Amino acid sequence: MSAYYKLFKHVLIGPPLKGYYRPWAEGVEHVPESGGAILASNHLAVSDSFFLPLVLKRKVVFLGKSEYFTGKGVKGYATRAFMEGVGTIPVHRGGGRASEAALRTGLQVLQSGELLGIYPEGTRSPDGRLYRGKTGLARMAIEAGVPIIPVAMIGTDVAQPLGQKVPSRTDIGVRIGPAVRLDAYAGRQDDRDALREVTDSVMVAIRELSGQEYVDRDAAQYKRELERDGKLPRSPQS
Repeated sequence: MSAYYKLFKHVLIGPPLKGYYRPWAEGVEHVPESGGAILASNHLAVSDSFFLPLVLKRKVVFLGKSEYFTGKGVKGYATRAFMEGVGTIPVHRGGGRASEAALRTGLQVLQSGELLGIYPEGTRSPDGRLYRGKTGLARMAIEAGVPIIPVAMIGTDVAQPLGQKVPSRTDIGVRIGPAVRLDAYAGRQDDRDALREVTDSVMVAIRELSGQEYVDRDAAQYKRELERDGKLPRSPQS
């Protein structure tokens, strides 16, 4: 765990967040004490990436869009410093080479024995429901030979609705379940059917932890439709 990360988690950010929001956690024993693993979580608010690491002893690495690290001026510097401090690695979003580069970056994190935080939906839920997961996490887990630990963030969407920058005071929780078994999928990281089966199993586990209604469609596409129809404000954030 880097000194910079420790400074943010244990001095600058962690104590104030814990003191004010008093986040609770269930099932932290399911997170391995060492070795690589994927923490696959629902995504309700930007603050999910702050509160999940708070309840764990180990560092959690997230993959974040590169735009967080390229801003100009004081705001750009502050955003970049914050993202680096909470353990975010910049990646370019999109298909093709960008997706492959993000996957390779995630594999490097896992193969180095770290925890990788992933939001399988690919974006924040626009309405609090749980949307179809993308199969990249299954491919990484199978190729790296690591477990996938389902996680449910509770209440972050109430504390920080879309468009709100600073979370309001409310109860925030993290519920963690047992690992989704991948033994039967060894060597099948290029099998699309296997990747979809694993991903769907992970989403079922997240749904059972969170109690969310499940929607079998792509969240990002739905958000674009809502923005186009003026039913959702456009946001530069994921």
